[in-house]
Amino acid sequence: MKFTATVVAALLVSGAACAQHFDVAVTVDDLPAHGELPPGMTRLGIAETTLQVFRQHGVKQAYGFVNAGKLDNAPDDARVLDAWRAAGQPLGNHTATHMGLSQAPSLAAWQADVIAGEAAVAQRMQGQDWHYLRLPYLDGGDRFAAAMAFLRARGYRLADVSLSFDDWAYADAYARCVTRGDQATIAAMKTQYLAAVDRSIAGMKADSQRVYGRVIPQVLLTHLGGWSAVTLPDVLQRLDRAGARYVTLQQAQADPAYAEPQGGTVIDRTAHGRGIRLDVQPPPEGSLDLQRVCR
Repeated sequence: MKFTATVVAALLVSGAACAQHFDVAVTVDDLPAHGELPPGMTRLGIAETTLQVFRQHGVKQAYGFVNAGKLDNAPDDARVLDAWRAAGQPLGNHTATHMGLSQAPSLAAWQADVIAGEAAVAQRMQGQDWHYLRLPYLDGGDRFAAAMAFLRARGYRLADVSLSFDDWAYADAYARCVTRGDQATIAAMKTQYLAAVDRSIAGMKADSQRVYGRVIPQVLLTHLGGWSAVTLPDVLQRLDRAGARYVTLQQAQADPAYAEPQGGTVIDRTAHGRGIRLDVQPPPEGSLDLQRVCR
C-alpha cells in the first residue's frame, strides 16, 4: 500500500497527539565534572557533546549546577563553565564541595560551603540572577528550616527535582568498562538503563496523576559525566516521544506543586505528606550489579 506525503504527515501528527504532553525543565548537576573520566573523553568534550544534544532537541535552557571546589584540583575544567555560558546556558550553585546538609559537620560548615561556591558562578553570570541552589544529594533533613532561612537571606531559591533516571549510578562503572574495552557489558548497561528510563517516565505520569490529578511540570535532574553524555540522545528521544515540551526552570517551578521546597523529590514528598502510597517497582531480575561490573 502506498501513502501520499499528506497521509504520512497526518499519521505522524496523529501519533504525536497520542502522547500526553508535559512540561520539562532540564537541570544538570556536578559541573564541571561528574564521576570518573572514561578514557578517550575530556571534561570539555563531555560538556560540548551535552550542549549539542540539548540544541538538537530544542532544550532552550539547561541550568548547570556547579561544584566550584573541583576547580581547585583541575583548573582547566573552568573551560567547562565558560563553554556552558558561551552556549547561553545558566549556572547555579551546588555548593563548593557537594556537601550534604545532613552530613555536614555543622550548619555553619554547610553555609560556608554554599558561600565558597558562589564566586565561580557569579563571575560568569554577571547581569543575570544566578541565585538558584541545588541541594547536594537532595538532602534536607533536620537542618532544612535553618538552611532555608540562610538561603533566603542571601537571595536564593531551591532548584527542586521531580524526575531523575539515576544516571549517576552508572558513571564509574561505565568508565571502568571503557578502560577494559568491554563493549558487551556497556551494551547491556545501556539496555538496562534505557528500559529504566522508560519505566520512570511512565511511572512519573502515573504518580503525578495519582498525587495531583494531573501531570505537573517536571524538573529533570541529570549529571555532567561520561555516561550521561553518551546516553543523553536516547534519553531525550524517549522524553520527546513521551510528549515532553522543554521549558525553563522558572516556568516549571511557577507551578503550585513547587510552592513549598524541601529535600527529596517533589512528587514523592507530596505523596508522603498526603498519605498517598506510591508503587515502588523493584529492579528487574537479572539486573547488572553496577558496583561489580568490569572490575
